[in-house]
Amino acid sequence: GNMCGVSVADVNNGIAVDNGGIIHRTINGGATWDSRGSGTQYQMFGVSLADTNNGIVVGGGGTILRTTNGGISWFLQQSGTTLNLWSISYTDVNNATAVGEGGTILKTTDGGTTWKVQSSCITYNTLAGISFPDVNNGTAVGDSGKILRTTNRGTTWMVQKSPTILSLYGVSFSDANNGTAVGFYGTIVRTTDGGTTWTLQASGTNQNLRGVAFVDANHGI
Repeated sequence: GNMCGVSVADVNNGIAVDNGGIIHRTINGGATWDSRGSGTQYQMFGVSLADTNNGIVVGGGGTILRTTNGGISWFLQQSGTTLNLWSISYTDVNNATAVGEGGTILKTTDGGTTWKVQSSCITYNTLAGISFPDVNNGTAVGDSGKILRTTNRGTTWMVQKSPTILSLYGVSFSDANNGTAVGFYGTIVRTTDGGTTWTLQASGTNQNLRGVAFVDANHGI
């Protein structure tokens, strides 16, 4: 299937997922990968690793899978929703947030064992990307250029003014202030003040941009 998400814990260990419901694992920096079925009938869309042992995968039908042994085995968790989940972001081994269709926001504070629906109460737009650079500050992006921000660990969310009405698919914050989101038709938007203001960037392409990653405020892909 098409590759939909990837997360690396360190230079050697990483997990990738695809929309065929397959989870791929590397322990040698991507030189080789072993692949296994998710154990569900649903597609997998997003993955996040807290460290070399703990990881979460999200997908269709509200599917959440959790590993505590580096991806050797995966266990289905009760998400409380049947809506598709598109993205997941760990902040530490205990705290993670997932987003998806209909403005769905789910939060765990026990490493993914239990999940609680966080009511954004402000959008029904599908949320396709999420980034938490620290445990308090997070940004979610989605359809029609929607951008949401939390500064209290995802308890409450507020809408930020977006410079685009085109859908945003991915977001990456290197710290609480510096972030970039990408999306439909080559859209790139950037903030240096925690999302108070967002500015359109010239991408040089009209191809859809599905993912983005920044290692610091200046270096990203």
